[in-house]
Amino acid sequence: MKRDRREFLKQMSFSAAGLLAGNSIFAETGITKSPPLFFEISLAEFSFFSDLTGGKMTNLEFPIRAKKDFGVNVVEYVSMFFNGKHTDATYMNDLKKRTADEGIKNNLIMVDGANISDLDQAKRIKAVESHYPWVDAAKTLGCSAIRVNLGAMDMPGTSDDEFNASVDGYSRLLEYGDKTGINIIVENHLGRSCNAAWLAGIMKKVNHPRAGVLPDFGNFCIKRSKPVTNDIAGWLSTKCEEQYDVYKGVEELMPYAKGVSAKTHKFKADGEDADLDFRRLFTIIKKSGFKGYVGIEYEGGLYRSMGKDESYLPNAEGVLATKKLVEKVGAELS
Repeated sequence: MKRDRREFLKQMSFSAAGLLAGNSIFAETGITKSPPLFFEISLAEFSFFSDLTGGKMTNLEFPIRAKKDFGVNVVEYVSMFFNGKHTDATYMNDLKKRTADEGIKNNLIMVDGANISDLDQAKRIKAVESHYPWVDAAKTLGCSAIRVNLGAMDMPGTSDDEFNASVDGYSRLLEYGDKTGINIIVENHLGRSCNAAWLAGIMKKVNHPRAGVLPDFGNFCIKRSKPVTNDIAGWLSTKCEEQYDVYKGVEELMPYAKGVSAKTHKFKADGEDADLDFRRLFTIIKKSGFKGYVGIEYEGGLYRSMGKDESYLPNAEGVLATKKLVEKVGAELS
């Protein structure tokens, strides 16, 4: 097992070196690095959680690294890494200029904020309004959308209660998105939203052109064990007690998809994902007619740093491994 991992890391280092050394060659010859894919690739900022929280990278530096170190010029931000500066015009204009100067496209901001599905109407409306500045921030950066959550880990009430509250809160936020020209999309992320049929039902009910979903390969756990501590380390130690079928879930959500999150954690020695059949997943994606952005989101680095588990690759190696796998499978199906 150790030998397999060493061989895999060796291959990844060669891939990284080839990427960095080959950029100038491809630029001079005009030769593309891989066949055209039926989708485009973006890079999710959450892949660098430990770098961003550990002071090794800033939100302003992330898009430049995405392009220069990983060859991806479309980026997806996470709200927490703005550190409250999303309403600071100077900061936002700086970020916008940096990305424009490098030819980088700002595609999405993943917003983790107040619960727009709160069963209390007054709290729900306040939560919706708290998302307005994020819609404005996305507009400033030239993003196409923000990603929001519906519900919470431990929502009270019945499934119908949460469904109705979600439809109300989501519809209110969609109205603001419509005014600003920004899509408001939902990820299967928390609680009942990890039930694809339930989330698809929300999309059918709101029936809005700016509504949509961000299917995430790694977020189909409907019920988790209770964390020992209410922090990241505590949540990482939880176990999934009820799992929704990933392939069924992706298939149910793709008709409403305005993006896809190709989340990874571990890899086999041959570079394949250790947990999921990426060819099966991407076959489902292609069959749906999707031609948008597939976001690379490597979460293994979080388990390595916060969970103290070195069986997971470091952030940069995990991102490169995910990119290589997504390109490989995409090329086979394109």
